[in-house]
Amino acid sequence: MKDYTSTGKDSFYEQMLIQDAVLRNLEVMCESIKKLPDEWKASEHNIPWHKIVGFRNKLAHQYLNVDLDVVWDIVENYLPELEISIEKIAKRFLG
Repeated sequence: MKDYTSTGKDSFYEQMLIQDAVLRNLEVMCESIKKLPDEWKASEHNIPWHKIVGFRNKLAHQYLNVDLDVVWDIVENYLPELEISIEKIAKRFLG
């Protein structure tokens, strides 16, 4: 996802290809998170897992109504913490 957003907010808003790539990557990421074992998610209680799954449903089923401001806010403000938590889970449970 970082590759698609590294050119910044303006590029995200101006280029539909970047928007499509980010939305698809978010959808896949959220679907993957949905399938994580509950024990793993419980180990990182600071992450609102249920909201991530809910957002995935919106991306998958209401994609024409997705607010790009919300998407950019997620990319900029929430993905960095999520990435750290996923790395912790991977170390803790996978090795």
